[in-house]
Amino acid sequence: MTAIRGARERARSEITTAIKDEARSQLAAEGATKLSLRAVARALGMASSALYRYFPSRDDLLTALILDAYHAIGAAAEAADPGAGGAGARNADAAGAAECVERWVAVCGGVRAWALAHPHEYALLYGTPVPGYHAPRTTAAPAGRVARVLIAVIADAHAAGALRTPPVPLPEAVATEARTLMAELDVDLPAPAMAALVATWAQLFGLLSFEVFGQFNRVIEDRDAFFAHTARRLAEGVGLSAGPGGTA
Repeated sequence: MTAIRGARERARSEITTAIKDEARSQLAAEGATKLSLRAVARALGMASSALYRYFPSRDDLLTALILDAYHAIGAAAEAADPGAGGAGARNADAAGAAECVERWVAVCGGVRAWALAHPHEYALLYGTPVPGYHAPRTTAAPAGRVARVLIAVIADAHAAGALRTPPVPLPEAVATEARTLMAELDVDLPAPAMAALVATWAQLFGLLSFEVFGQFNRVIEDRDAFFAHTARRLAEGVGLSAGPGGTA
C-alpha cells in the first residue's frame, strides 16, 4: 500500500510540475492576465475537470507560480551571499566593512541575474498586478526572502561595528514603524538603518524593473557596470562603506 501511495504522490507531483511549466510558458506568451486553466489543460491534453483537481481556480495556479518565483529569487539571493552566517563581517575595521559591501553587491547581483533570466516570472511578482487577483497571506514570508538576506548582511556589519548609522534623523512615525518591523523580524539594528534598508530594498527592485521592462533602452548601454556601481551606492545608503569618508 505504501508503494502505491508513493507512486501516486510521484505522479501527482509530476503532473503538478507539468501544469506549472505550461502555465509559465503561457505567461511568457500571453501574460498573467490571460492565463487560463482551460488553455493549460488543452495544451497538456488534459480534461479541464482533471486539471481542476490540482488547481481549483486560476488564482490557485497563480499563487503556486508566485510562491515558486518568490522562493526561486530568494534562493538566488541566498546562494549569492559569499559570507552567509556572519563570516563576511569578522572584523570591525575597514576590511570587515569591505567584506560586507562585497556581500551586499553579490546578493544584489544574484537577484539581478535571476530577474534577467526569468523576466516573465519577475513580472508576475513585480509587474502590473493581475486584475481581480489578491495574493493570500501564504505569499508574505517567501516574498521577504531577498530582504532577509540583505538584512543579514547589514546585521552582521552592525554586530561587527562596521555599519555607519545614516545621519538623517527619522520622524517619530517612521522610527516607530522601523522598530515594529525589527521586532517582527527579530532584528537588532538602529532604527535609521532599518528605515534606510526598506527604502533601499524598494530602490533595488525599481532598478531591476527598469532593466527588465526595457526602461533603460537607449539610456544605459553598459548595464553590468551601471548596476555594479549603483549597488555600491545603495550599500552606502544603508550605512555600508568600505573606505574612509564613505567611499565603497
